[in-house]
Amino acid sequence: MKLSTIQRWLSPRRSIQGKIFIAFSAVTLLSIVSITVIVYMSMRETIMQNAVTSVSDSIRQADESLNMMLEEIDRLNTVVVTNKNTVIDTLLSPHEEISYEWFQEQKRIDEFLSVLIDYKPYISRIAVVGLNGKVYFSGGPWLDKTVLGSPMMDYMLHNGSRHAYFKQSGVSDAITIGREIRYNRETIGVVMVDLNYDFIQKTYGVKPTTDSMIYVLDKQGGFVYEAESAPAFAPSFDKILRIHQDLAGNGDAIKQSLDGRDYIVVSRQSGYTGWSTLALIPMDSLLSESARLRKLLAEVSIIVFIVVLIASLQVSSRITLNIRRLKSLMMFVKEGNLTFPKKEIKSEDETGQLYRVFISMVEDLKRLLEGIRVSEKEKREAELTALQAQIHPHFLYNSLNTIKYLAKMNGVPNIEEVSGSLIELMRGVLGNSSEFLTVREELDYVERYISIVKYRYMEPIRMVTQVEDETLLECRVLKLMLQPLVENAIIHGIGPLEQEGLVLIRVSEEGSDLKIEVIDNGKGLTAGQQAQLLGETGKNGNTSRFSGMGVRNVHERIVHMYGDGYGVKLYSEPGLYTKAEIRLPNIVENKDKSRQEVI
Repeated sequence: MKLSTIQRWLSPRRSIQGKIFIAFSAVTLLSIVSITVIVYMSMRETIMQNAVTSVSDSIRQADESLNMMLEEIDRLNTVVVTNKNTVIDTLLSPHEEISYEWFQEQKRIDEFLSVLIDYKPYISRIAVVGLNGKVYFSGGPWLDKTVLGSPMMDYMLHNGSRHAYFKQSGVSDAITIGREIRYNRETIGVVMVDLNYDFIQKTYGVKPTTDSMIYVLDKQGGFVYEAESAPAFAPSFDKILRIHQDLAGNGDAIKQSLDGRDYIVVSRQSGYTGWSTLALIPMDSLLSESARLRKLLAEVSIIVFIVVLIASLQVSSRITLNIRRLKSLMMFVKEGNLTFPKKEIKSEDETGQLYRVFISMVEDLKRLLEGIRVSEKEKREAELTALQAQIHPHFLYNSLNTIKYLAKMNGVPNIEEVSGSLIELMRGVLGNSSEFLTVREELDYVERYISIVKYRYMEPIRMVTQVEDETLLECRVLKLMLQPLVENAIIHGIGPLEQEGLVLIRVSEEGSDLKIEVIDNGKGLTAGQQAQLLGETGKNGNTSRFSGMGVRNVHERIVHMYGDGYGVKLYSEPGLYTKAEIRLPNIVENKDKSRQEVI
């Protein structure tokens, strides 16, 4: 390939490919440099935070593991000090060495102590030491009467009312957990359990770096545990104690300079034993990782930049090719051709996505144009139907008023009642354009409807209304919501039985919801009929003959307005009753005729 061709392709003035290539290169270089600098600058803090988190978690886990062992030992001590038959009676026994009775007591208490520490490898010895010189133990090392005058025994007697912890050193390092044995409010001895020091070393043998140091100190400032392989530059014990006193085990992580070397010091105090754990992490060991990471970042940055340069050449070429294809399709559509040969663009980048969006837009445009054509046709048909159905409401009112007047003049009260009720119903339907009515107005419409329809049946139909609270009558509900349910109850429930009918309407409040129940004593509904009323009524056209909205329509209007939590539910027992329950939000009408939900 000629150099001039490459220069023309990559020229930012002549081609998009050149602009893309230069932009990719510049953005990539700036991004790589920025990311490298940011990573390197934040590296020190990240490493220190990770080290502090790791050490804190390790110390916490070590403390929890040790506390579990100490709690178990405390329970063993409690078992010993509360055992009267085997422990207390043996200590108070007058039998001396070496008698048969003493031998039996020795055997019995040895078996008791052995059972307590069986399968507990972290316990090396359990001993019962009486102040009268009697010593019993299980495990090792050997223990005899000389322990009575030891510092450990004195410490247990002064601090062992509940439990005392003593770090002993010597041939066998161990931590002794002791407790007084009391009888008749007097101390008669001490039970002591030795925690194997190897388990403490394993528990606290965690280090974020090879030269980190961990120390465990008791309440008196004595060293319970210290790292075995401390580095040569480790601080002296006096400096460790001073740091311990300054931090007081408050769980902080601070930077501390000791002997010209910087450390991160993490402190934690155990709430169970009161021991404090100090972890010293040398800063230079932590930051030694940053040098290797810095070199790695530089190498990766160079490799990535070279790869991006090569990739940008390929990508810019592909992008410009697809853009040209897309441009030709757009020009074709601009000329008014919605049906055109599609040049498939299979790339997954923005150009490929733009191509698929463009094709989708063209398809949507076709559907919209077809929809507009159909809508215009339906609109013309609807206008014609509306024009044919126009009847002036005042003409209907005047005609019905004339019928009512004639019925009154001729002494026909039933026709007068029916015509009057019909006038009010027509006025509510045609004269009230609001989508909402109060419960009181809905009940009035239902009464008007029943006063009309009751003359169709030989037996009387009674309507009973029960309102839990008169304020509920002012709640706002959807217009003509009750009438379809009452109509269904009369026509399909009460009417076929040819007996006295009862329609009970209950209005109550349940939580923040308004509940209206329409109950009839008709023939009831089967499960299939209930499903048909709620799910299939609108499809087969069997809707309310007065309002044009059946049970299903009422349910769908409520769900559409308030959500799936509301609507109509049907309950029925064939031959007994049918109940339609309406649930909707409790909304009242304020003085400004706006909706307000009752809370």
